[in-house]
Amino acid sequence: MGSMEFVKPLGKGSYGSVNLIKLTKPDGSKPHYHAVKSSFAHDFDSLYNEFQILSKLRDCPGIVRTFGTSLSRGVSDQGIRVYGMSMEYAAGGSLTSLIEKRLLTDTMIRDFTRMILEGLVSVHANGYVHCDLKPDNILVFPRDDVGVTKEVSYELKLSDFGMSTEAGEGSVFWEFDSPYLGTPLYMSPESVHYGVAEKSLDLWSLGCVVLEMYTGKSPWHLQDSEEILRHLLDGKAPEIPESVPWEARLFLQTCFARNPVERGSALGLLKHPFLLSDEKRVMVTGAGGRRKSVAVVLKSKDSVKKPLRLKIIPPKPPQFKKVENRPLRLKIIPPKPPGCNLVSVQ
Repeated sequence: MGSMEFVKPLGKGSYGSVNLIKLTKPDGSKPHYHAVKSSFAHDFDSLYNEFQILSKLRDCPGIVRTFGTSLSRGVSDQGIRVYGMSMEYAAGGSLTSLIEKRLLTDTMIRDFTRMILEGLVSVHANGYVHCDLKPDNILVFPRDDVGVTKEVSYELKLSDFGMSTEAGEGSVFWEFDSPYLGTPLYMSPESVHYGVAEKSLDLWSLGCVVLEMYTGKSPWHLQDSEEILRHLLDGKAPEIPESVPWEARLFLQTCFARNPVERGSALGLLKHPFLLSDEKRVMVTGAGGRRKSVAVVLKSKDSVKKPLRLKIIPPKPPQFKKVENRPLRLKIIPPKPPGCNLVSVQ
């Protein structure tokens, strides 16, 4: 048996608190650090639900890992029963803290979005909906890979499955006096309208998270939950600034589709052009036929602004014209007088 030592608190939520615990073995080996999420007996159902789901998702990509086969039990200093769940420790904190510390580049946002989607693929494949996807519930694990640049030096994993439920079900954690299951800022229109959690809810929430990574601000410029509810019921989505890159805008528009079916699936969104590498994007563009430069020219802002130029066509030299099933005949084409021909870019 080893010893456990409290190091510091990591956070506190609606259904419990998370503390950093240092585990030391008697053999003198390097100590391990775990994050232990604790709750009192009246919040046992939420913690137990989370532990059950994380046990099924153990070792899945993009999901925080739990340890042990059951919840631990103890007693607080006040003599109150406490339950605990041991998890891997994310030294980088949450995605919220990372967004607050630095400006995320487009490359980082693409990588982070891909990691979050990989986690959602695992969640949805097992028949669950996360129901409370937001930066606070996405943990950041710094990588130790040698030679990796800062832009790809983090691994993201989904955490906090206390609100999670089976797809298509009305969650037992849905409050009778509130239309929201999770955090209002990240809820979808259909979830507040029908009171049922579908996988499309997580995709809407993902759009909110991606938008927040680009802007550094909440997806809605509103704080009042009643006002957010009115916007959702009116069919409105968070505003996407013009500063967001074009492919990212298309990705966000898919996540914010009013019809949940049009959002597709987590697995399908992994194949969106926004998440393809530059190399793969070129391969997809060039597949199935010849690439035409006319598209590039027409899309160029500079070329649209420039007036058409006149080009002098010199006289053509003698040519041979082949007529099928007839002998070749030499045809002399007389020189054309110099003139101005209008040449369009095609």
